[in-house]
Amino acid sequence: MDTILETAKSWLTDFFDPKVKEEIQHLIDNDTEELKDRFYKNMEFGTGGMRGVMGVGTNRINKYTLGKSTQGLSNYLKKVYAGEDIKVVIAFDCRHNSDTLARTVAEVFSANGIHVYLFSELRTTPELSFAVRHLNCHAGIVLTASHNPPEYNGYKVYWTDGGQIVPPQDGEIISEINSLGFEDINFNANESLITVIDTDVDEAFIEASVKNGNFNAAGKDDFKIVFTSLHGTSITAIPEVLKRAGYENVTIIEEQAKPDGSFPTVKSPNPEESEALSMAVKKAEEIGADMVVGTDPDSDRLGIAVRNLEGKMQIVNGNQAMVLMTKFLLEKRKEKGFKGNEFIATTIVSTPMMEVMAKAYGVEFKTALTGFKWIGKMIKDFPQSDFIGGGEESFGYMVGDFVRDKDAVTATLLACEIAAQAKANGSSFYRDLIDCYVDYGFYKEHLISLTKKGMSGAEEIKQMLKDFKENPVEFVAGSKVKWIEDYNTSRAKNVLTGEEKPIDIPKSNVLIYETEDGTRIAARPSGTEPKVKFYISTNTKLDKAENFTKVSAQLDAKIKSIVSELNLG
Repeated sequence: MDTILETAKSWLTDFFDPKVKEEIQHLIDNDTEELKDRFYKNMEFGTGGMRGVMGVGTNRINKYTLGKSTQGLSNYLKKVYAGEDIKVVIAFDCRHNSDTLARTVAEVFSANGIHVYLFSELRTTPELSFAVRHLNCHAGIVLTASHNPPEYNGYKVYWTDGGQIVPPQDGEIISEINSLGFEDINFNANESLITVIDTDVDEAFIEASVKNGNFNAAGKDDFKIVFTSLHGTSITAIPEVLKRAGYENVTIIEEQAKPDGSFPTVKSPNPEESEALSMAVKKAEEIGADMVVGTDPDSDRLGIAVRNLEGKMQIVNGNQAMVLMTKFLLEKRKEKGFKGNEFIATTIVSTPMMEVMAKAYGVEFKTALTGFKWIGKMIKDFPQSDFIGGGEESFGYMVGDFVRDKDAVTATLLACEIAAQAKANGSSFYRDLIDCYVDYGFYKEHLISLTKKGMSGAEEIKQMLKDFKENPVEFVAGSKVKWIEDYNTSRAKNVLTGEEKPIDIPKSNVLIYETEDGTRIAARPSGTEPKVKFYISTNTKLDKAENFTKVSAQLDAKIKSIVSELNLG
């Protein structure tokens, strides 16, 4: 506690704003627990950059923590690109303070002699990724906390290729940041180096999105879409993209169309959660729509609902959407003729069905750690290879490589193309998905996410993962555990034969069990939230579509038994 108090008192100098000093003094005098939570650690870069609760303190998002990160990044850019006219582009989402924090970040860059392109108003994360290369920038920043609760904000850093920072840049940037004190931040803006941008980049991005996501599907006139931006940024792009691709029957949920960082109509602006799409699903039932699409605040994730076999709207999960999108893109590429250098990609906690599909089409399959920065890195590391598409279980997808992050704008258009074409062919998005299960095996996944807040929560998460590793189970749902993959040590061990093999991807705090019947259980802490996540994947054969409901119930029962066995409920 002495160290925490010392750190807090260092914020009482004249460098910090009077209101900041006043609040910290109040915490010192009256609220020890809150003081501890705000100062027990520094904001860290995780899978999605730096993300956290807004407020004063080293463990909060504020002008000083973001200013220090920006100062460190400025120093790093000037070392790496010495003598160049360095350029950075900055975007921000709908969250509280995103616009003012983005302005602060721009001012620090400019104070360090770096030319800044600052979007005039909120924009999507995929447009920021696109803008980095479109404007020939050295880096990009987006102020966002994705789908986190309203009290959060964050700061994602993109590199010259348009992808998020990855090793070694991330470690080097963090070292640069950690070498600084807050008094090292240069807040003295050079306004001549800040250029406000808007419609020119918008137009280029929208054109590229339509080009990559439009496959001239039949039946667009007869296809009804309900769209919700969940108070976020996608309202600036998706309606126009759908319109230009030929979709006229688009109903926008007006109550959720206005950007609002309080997200007043939802418990959480996360399309992974069914409640977030409930207003749109209700409207779809009322008007007889074919599809619902909803996006998170920065428009990198999308949730989809379609009509199931009974004709009711049903949300499909990220794995299901990813499988059908990838199958569609593979079919389109097959029609043109494969050249032999194509690949698809996903993450280690996503459905194994992606690898099965890749083998069936004869294209390369690559797998990565959780987070789209790793898929972006693949594109950069293998320039001779052709990325068709890929995604992750957490409702993110990327079509081609013109954007180097998950992209709900183009993915929304692609989903509509698939569904419109299926309807025109007498099928549906849902029935096409079932056909995939018949062709490649019925894979069903389930996510358990446990929230553990604060300092004690971090310790609890650490202990849970330690127990999972040091006391491995021998059976899962009656099937012997065959492989234990430890991404912290980069080793996979066959516990039945003793065989070991290296894991050729970067180290990460992830442990995966795989049983003899192909069931997989993955455990990992979230890189952006105080959560520990357990990913369950089961599979079986589906001999014909007519048996889908029965076999699906069997897999549900198996998942339920696994949750009970591992005490995850």
